[in-house]
Amino acid sequence: MEALQKNPKWKGRKGPVVLVIMDGVGYGKYAEGDAVSDSKMFNLDAIKAKSPHTRLKAHGKAVGLPSDDDMGNSEVGHNAMGAGRVFNQGAALVSESISRGAMWQGETWKSAIAGVKKSGGALHFIGLFSDGNVHSHMDHLKAMIIQAQKDGAPKARVHILLDGRDVGETSALEYVEPFEAFLKERNSGSFDARIASGGGRMWITMDRYGADWSMVERGWKVHVHGEGRQFASAKEAIETYRKEIPGIIDQDLKDFVIAENGKPVGRINDGDSVIYFNFRGDRSLEITAAFEQENFTHFNRGTRPKVYYAGMMEYDGDLHVPTHYLVNPPEIDRVMGEYLAASGVRTLALSETQKYGHVTYFFNGNRTGKFDEKKEDYVEIKSDVLPFEQRPWMKCAEITDKTLEAIASGEYDHIRLNFPNGDMVGHTGIYQAVICSMEAMDLQLGRIARAVKKAGGVMLITADHGNSDDMYEHDKKTGAVSKKADGSPKAKTSHSLNPVPCVVYDPSFQGEYETGEGALKEGLGISSIASTVIHLLGYIPPEDYDPSVLKFK
Repeated sequence: MEALQKNPKWKGRKGPVVLVIMDGVGYGKYAEGDAVSDSKMFNLDAIKAKSPHTRLKAHGKAVGLPSDDDMGNSEVGHNAMGAGRVFNQGAALVSESISRGAMWQGETWKSAIAGVKKSGGALHFIGLFSDGNVHSHMDHLKAMIIQAQKDGAPKARVHILLDGRDVGETSALEYVEPFEAFLKERNSGSFDARIASGGGRMWITMDRYGADWSMVERGWKVHVHGEGRQFASAKEAIETYRKEIPGIIDQDLKDFVIAENGKPVGRINDGDSVIYFNFRGDRSLEITAAFEQENFTHFNRGTRPKVYYAGMMEYDGDLHVPTHYLVNPPEIDRVMGEYLAASGVRTLALSETQKYGHVTYFFNGNRTGKFDEKKEDYVEIKSDVLPFEQRPWMKCAEITDKTLEAIASGEYDHIRLNFPNGDMVGHTGIYQAVICSMEAMDLQLGRIARAVKKAGGVMLITADHGNSDDMYEHDKKTGAVSKKADGSPKAKTSHSLNPVPCVVYDPSFQGEYETGEGALKEGLGISSIASTVIHLLGYIPPEDYDPSVLKFK
């Protein structure tokens, strides 16, 4: 990797360039339900008032997703910011592989089918059960079931992770009931497809970054061993839990096992094949480890069945996990972090557990580890293991403490950090908690701004996608807030399609670029963050990077 060229127009700054990523914070489309604008963001407002700022696209094609109807997410958002360019992402790659028939011609699919045809066992599908298109998509699951039947698989069993996060918070039956009808149409004398187990995505299976392995253990017990509360159908399980736990939303629904005559219909047995059909990696690695690792210590797996396990994609390109996968991930190369390391830039990346992997692994193009051990430091602050609405401030103060230490030390040229509040608390749907999370984060923005000014540095504030800016469901035609039976607003827990901020706070400004109204370029996506950081560090971005927001004089 060649070093970046110095920018002769840059006059230099004494302090570091601090990139602050406010996860899940956008500009709301609707006044009602915009928790960001409803919050007292005094520090952010003050910084924007004296700094050039613009809006960036953070969804759809601007981050490599199939269409502009697709919500952005933290994975693709950090990929785009770190890569400086837009790469086709998981959803698009999987859809293309299916449409071309390439998936069915691959060795992984053929091996999964051959295994169950030989053993007479079941082809199991585990994954997020919705069309949110952030971690998975129902259409991919249906296509695989149809193809499995064509290819002669005798049985299919589906283990559903209920969403309520990237889609409506209580929309589970809108997916379960049509899917049951779909399976009924497929079933014949030679093919038997059924839902076997399930539960909410924040209760079982889909933990990430080792935050709560008990989630994975609960998922393992219901999916693999069929151990758990039994129901005759997924619909019965969902309706029962909703009656027993008033106000519970889909992502938190308890685990369940579908059984007949007291026996689970879909235990995972020797000779079966298992496909984890999420295409996004962060919430796929732990359940994959449970299936694949020999020396596994996170919980007692009991008897581990001998199965052929595959992921939808390769979830970790450096560790090559899983061993088998259906679709190749995007090959993201020449990311900003690699250029900075080659150029001698001293870098710190930090966040709490929930987003630590985003400012490291995803920001670095789905790469584990550092580009240069001597030039880079990574800091993870352990997240609380409890519902985020109970601690909506999360670890934003601790993240800021470490950031202030780093700024004062003079050891770093560039610091990037992620405040998870807007996203993680936004997903809870608890409006009051989101307001609290925003105002807690705003206090930290003020602290960082003061430290940056004292050090003679620059702060670039942005976000990876929207969420807290769109907390109520709205009628798509009229824009009116959707109401619950009691007349209260219906909470929205998914990401938004809204643009995100880009603010350049440069208190030691020396006149290199335009300032004032309309000073920054418009119509760009968050992939322009990389070139902007490189400019602020005094270098010239690579020619094929998306343009910086700065207009040099």
